Amino acid sequence: MDLISQFVARYRKEYDFYEQACRMTAQVLDSNLQSAGVRAIVTSRAKSPTRLETKVRQRAIKTPYTTVEAIYDDIVDLAGVRVALYFPAEREQVGRVIKSLFVPVADPKEFPTAAQPTYKKRFSGYWATHYRVRLPETLLNESQKRYTEAKVEIQVASVLMHAWSEVEHDLVYKPLQGKLSADEYAILDELNGLVLAGEIALERLQRAGELRVSAHDREYTNHYDLASSLLEMARDKLDGLDIHDSALGRVDLLFELLRELNLNTPDHVTVYVTALHSDFERRPLAEQVIDQVLSEESSRYALFERIRMLDVPALSLTNSDVVRWSQSDAIGQFMSLWIEYEKLIRNYAASKGAGGQGIPSIRILRLVDDVPPDVQESAERLRRFRNQLVHGIEVPDADYIRGQATELGHLVKRVEQIIGPKQKEKSKRRPANKASS
Repeated sequence: MDLISQFVARYRKEYDFYEQACRMTAQVLDSNLQSAGVRAIVTSRAKSPTRLETKVRQRAIKTPYTTVEAIYDDIVDLAGVRVALYFPAEREQVGRVIKSLFVPVADPKEFPTAAQPTYKKRFSGYWATHYRVRLPETLLNESQKRYTEAKVEIQVASVLMHAWSEVEHDLVYKPLQGKLSADEYAILDELNGLVLAGEIALERLQRAGELRVSAHDREYTNHYDLASSLLEMARDKLDGLDIHDSALGRVDLLFELLRELNLNTPDHVTVYVTALHSDFERRPLAEQVIDQVLSEESSRYALFERIRMLDVPALSLTNSDVVRWSQSDAIGQFMSLWIEYEKLIRNYAASKGAGGQGIPSIRILRLVDDVPPDVQESAERLRRFRNQLVHGIEVPDADYIRGQATELGHLVKRVEQIIGPKQKEKSKRRPANKASS
C-alpha cells in the first residue's frame, strides 16, 4: 500500500470525527448569525474519501509527500463549513463573529489572491474569505473535548459567488471529460461578471430594505428587520461610529420581547436607543435595549424568562415543569427586589440632579458619599448575577436564586440606611433657603 493509500485508509476511519467536528462548528456559527440578524445559509461537510484521494494524487505531482502526517498538514479542508451570505457586504461582519467564537489556526485567506489565474480572465474571479479554526473547549462538554483537535475551514462568500465557484471548480480543477475549450473558459468568465454584477444588486437590495424597515410607523416583521433598523439607529446615536452586526447580540430575543409587548416599531425602539453606550464587548446593543425595556416594569421579567425558556429546548429535556416554575418564581422574587433597588438608586440620582437614565446603578452608587466597600462589592456581585440571570444561557437552580434575592434584600436595606438620611437633610435645607431669600 503506497503512502497516499495509507492516508486515505486512515481518513476513512476518521471520517465521522471530521463530519461531526464541522457539523458542530456550523451549528454554533449558524445559531450566532441568526441571533444577530445576519441572513445566511450555513452548511457543512467532511471531505469525500474518493474525491480526497484524487486531490491528493494531483497535489503529490508537485509536492511529493514523505509521511501521512505531511498530507494531513497540507490538506486544510478535511472538515469544511460554507457560509453563503444573502448580502455580500456582511462578509467582514461574519468574519468578526468567527474570530469571536473560534480559535484561529492560521490567518484568514482573502480571495482573489495575487496568484496568476489558471486561465485568461477578464473579471476578477472568486471573491471570498476562508478561515481555518478550531472549536474552543468552552463550547464543548467533556465528551466532546476531542473535537478541539480538528481543523475546520470556514468559507464565507455570497450565495451567488458560492454557486459560481462550485461550477468553476468542478469544471476547471476536476475535469472529468478533458480540458475545457477556450469558449467554455470564456463562458465561465462571463458568468463571473454576471455574479459580480449580481452582488452589487444584492448590496443595493440590502440598502433598500434598511430604508424600508426604518419607516417609523411600520412594525418589524422579523428580527432581521429589527437588526437592520437597530444598527442604523445606533450609528446615528453614536455619531456615525462604525458598528457591525457582531455588536448586536441576541436580536432574536429582543424581537420576541418587543412583539409580546406591542413595542416592535421604530418609534418605540428609538426611545431606548437614546441611552445606548458603545462598550459593546461588555454589553451588546440588543442586551442594552432589553435591560431598558425590562426596567420599566417588573412583570416583564417573567415574560422575558418565558421567552428565554422557549429558546433553550434542552432545559425541557432535563428539568421538570415543577422545577421550571420554581425557578420562575425565584426569578420573579429576585427581579422585583432588583426593580426596587434600581428605583431607589435612580431616585437618589435624580434628587442630586444627576439624571440616571442609561447610567448603570453601580456607577450611581459610587457617587454617593460614605458607601462602605462591602456594600459596593455586594452591589457589583449582585449586578453580575442579575445580568447572568437575564442574559445568560444556563439558569441557576431556584434555591441559589432565592439566596441571591435574600442578599439583595439586605443590600436594599443598607442602601436605604445610607441614602435616606442624605435625602432628608436635603429636603430640610430647601425650605430654609427659600425663607432666607
